[in-house]
Amino acid sequence: MKRFLLPLGIFVLILLFLGIGLRLNPREIPSPFIGKPAPMFSLPQLADADRRISPADMRGQVWLLNVWASWCVSCREEHPVLMQFAATAAVPIIGLNYKDGRADGNAWLDKFGNPYKSSAFDAEGRVGIDYGVYGVPETFVIDKSGVIRLKFIGPLTREAIQNKLLPLIKELNRA
Repeated sequence: MKRFLLPLGIFVLILLFLGIGLRLNPREIPSPFIGKPAPMFSLPQLADADRRISPADMRGQVWLLNVWASWCVSCREEHPVLMQFAATAAVPIIGLNYKDGRADGNAWLDKFGNPYKSSAFDAEGRVGIDYGVYGVPETFVIDKSGVIRLKFIGPLTREAIQNKLLPLIKELNRA
């Protein structure tokens, strides 16, 4: 009888972990960056290689960092939502053009519209690595002090903006 209890116990434990795992939302992967200062960078702007952009430029305001690329299929799905959100001027959106070609990124924005106040050019993906990016698109909400408050994985949707981003942005702007 005892020889059946150990395999049965292991089987029940596996079922328990499987049940917990199936209830998790893959877009809500915990990030070690939440509540920590956004990694600093100084990158050339996508549109103008002679001008640079840094998180320090955004100090004192709540803002979004949206990681995107012209080769990203999900970014194309997200883009109309970003364009509508940018039109509300609720918060500045800074783009991080990730592992892309400068001409490709600029052509993509010319074709589909530019929701970004500015877009940094991260051709090698080093800044993306500093932010823990492992796929595009990803969006970070950064507060007035430069602290990351939310990491959203995958394409933003209208629902995500209404239910997650806007309430957080309003709260952070009141602080």
